Amino acid sequence: MAMTKNILVIDDDKMLRTSLATGLRHADFKVITSESAEEATEILARISVDAIVLDRMMGGMDGLTFLKQIRLNGNYTPVIMLTALSGSENAIDGLSGGANDYMAKPFQLQELILRLNNIIKTDQQKSESGNISCGLIFADGEFFVKSDDGQNKLLSLSAEEKKLLHNLINPIGNIVAATPMVAKRLRNKINGVLSDIDIITVRGMGYKIINKKH
Repeated sequence: MAMTKNILVIDDDKMLRTSLATGLRHADFKVITSESAEEATEILARISVDAIVLDRMMGGMDGLTFLKQIRLNGNYTPVIMLTALSGSENAIDGLSGGANDYMAKPFQLQELILRLNNIIKTDQQKSESGNISCGLIFADGEFFVKSDDGQNKLLSLSAEEKKLLHNLINPIGNIVAATPMVAKRLRNKINGVLSDIDIITVRGMGYKIINKKH
């Protein structure tokens, strides 16, 4: 029997928040709702959830600021960001800020459910394996380089570098938007400890990790 998935819905629009909660509960999710990023921060300090549905434009702290904040604090819960803003640059802002997926309003509830199941499944597979095939281990909010002698070495990364690497390997093959300076620093650190992988530029889109043996 599949375990019930816990979803946190953060939106200051009461009607939409209630509608989403009702629809997701009918799809067998357990739903917690929050009307603000500030309230959601308090909720996440007490409990963990399987995924977050986050509105970008809210009163008080906006969704993008909230997302960047939890990522910097080491919270990598999968997030789908919702927005009424149009344009690819807004999607890039959301994804580079740490979102796993991005949906423009209006959207179909069934599509949201499918995307939620997808990002939760990907996150669970990563957590269950613990070891990342490219020679890295992610544990306790830190990245380590795998070692044959079992003495795994901490990979010292800034918060921005850690966020970028997490998005690049979740899953491996992701194309992630990032500032060239952060991508270059991360690439230099990766190249210094792992010979089989590299971070390459995907013109006009961002960066991704590749396995040089393949």
